[in-house]
Amino acid sequence: LQFKKKKENTEANTNLLRIPKSNEQKPEIKKVKKQDTEKKEYKIKDFVVYPKHGVGQITEFKKMSIGGIEIEAYILKFEKDKANGMVPVNKQSHLRPLATINQVNKCISILKSKPKIKRSMWSRRAQEYEAKISSGKIYELAEVVRDLNKGDDLMVDQSYSERQLFEKAYDRILTEFQIVLNLNLEDTQKKLDKALKRNLEKQVQKIENKPPEEEVSEEIAK
Repeated sequence: LQFKKKKENTEANTNLLRIPKSNEQKPEIKKVKKQDTEKKEYKIKDFVVYPKHGVGQITEFKKMSIGGIEIEAYILKFEKDKANGMVPVNKQSHLRPLATINQVNKCISILKSKPKIKRSMWSRRAQEYEAKISSGKIYELAEVVRDLNKGDDLMVDQSYSERQLFEKAYDRILTEFQIVLNLNLEDTQKKLDKALKRNLEKQVQKIENKPPEEEVSEEIAK
């Protein structure tokens, strides 16, 4: 009897491990459709981010004819650049909404983190930084600001092109943070500089207190 029970158990286990044949019905797996993020509708007065120019405000929704083709477009005003732009509605995937509070907090954490400097030629790194800025992605902008930040040593041991890229990324983040956090420009800048450990007043004092080299050399000559 014991042998018989053991045999039955073995057959049961074999059935559990049996590989289904090709003609047997397989369980249906439902595919989950991705959400279409390009169908977001923006309204007049909405702030959006256009990668090449940064934060802009929609001032008008316009219908026009270009080359005999009727199109609908958003008219954007870029306050920082004192310029206007036009983005066709069917190309609005190039736009993104402003960052959320959670994304801003994540950016501040990035700004506080240790810089990641690659040991490659500056020309190559400059291209990578420029690509990140042009992407318009808030986290990538924060990474550029963090990596090019000199803290209290701003304008020291930093080339002109480095400063240009830093200021470009810094201004983009500053403008977006100001709107999202609903702060004035000065308070937003203080918040950013605190995360970056930048003390511009201290830096200015360093420059002002530094004795001019020419005057010192003249006194020694006398």
